[in-house]
Amino acid sequence: MSEARGHEVVRTRGGALAMRSLEAGEVMHPGVGPLAEAEALYVRQSRLAERLGARASAELVLFDIGLGAGSNALCARATAEAAPADAARLHLVSFERDLGALNLALGYGETFGLLGEPALAARALLGGGSHESEHTRWELRHGDVLQTLAREWTRADIVFWDPFSPRANPSLWTIAAFRAMRRAAGPRCTLVTYSASTATRVALLLAGWAVGVGDAIGEKAQTTFAAVDLADVARPLDRRWPERLLRPDAPLPADAPPDTAALVARLPQFASDRQ
Repeated sequence: MSEARGHEVVRTRGGALAMRSLEAGEVMHPGVGPLAEAEALYVRQSRLAERLGARASAELVLFDIGLGAGSNALCARATAEAAPADAARLHLVSFERDLGALNLALGYGETFGLLGEPALAARALLGGGSHESEHTRWELRHGDVLQTLAREWTRADIVFWDPFSPRANPSLWTIAAFRAMRRAAGPRCTLVTYSASTATRVALLLAGWAVGVGDAIGEKAQTTFAAVDLADVARPLDRRWPERLLRPDAPLPADAPPDTAALVARLPQFASDRQ
């Protein structure tokens, strides 16, 4: 398999090709393949097509946190390009500090959805930081995600949170990180991530997000769906969920305060009259 700029294309145990980061030692979308996971976990679960069609505004803003090989962004673009002519335009903002994966993926166009117009769009993004079509405006925020989020003036309607795991990328799974994202979120913003860990959900809750159970994907029985407004969470964590934090071995985010269990239990989401 090919290797370039800290990444390599590998074949998974299931026989599919996938991107692997040599630095992080992790494979992107290892379960069901890059495009299938992007479609099921992020695009479908965020109801992107429905929200574009609702035309609540002329433009729907999507933050793609962890561009990687571009699978999530490209599936979002494909959804926007296929939308009716009167749908909202997609403003897609991809955050990434290492562009090696997307560069390498361009050499495997069919596997990573980079043939024809999508490949031209990705090359324009890499070369000039943006690409525009009739239905999509795609912009790159190149650099440290938390630093670029702090400078971001655009407000997100949807967030795909897909960086490497807390082991490989600990700073992006903290309360502080999700609080930074919350400050850049619009009033009806929703966030989808592949992680269903207790630590991730605690970090989101203490950063001001309402949190719920996301759809299963591949070998994952659950993912996580969060929102600024609890009304936008279809399956909120139930009011007994905070009890797991009373265990002495409960996994918590790195910046969890000493009274985490009590703080989470007092959140409005877990009030008995809302369940």
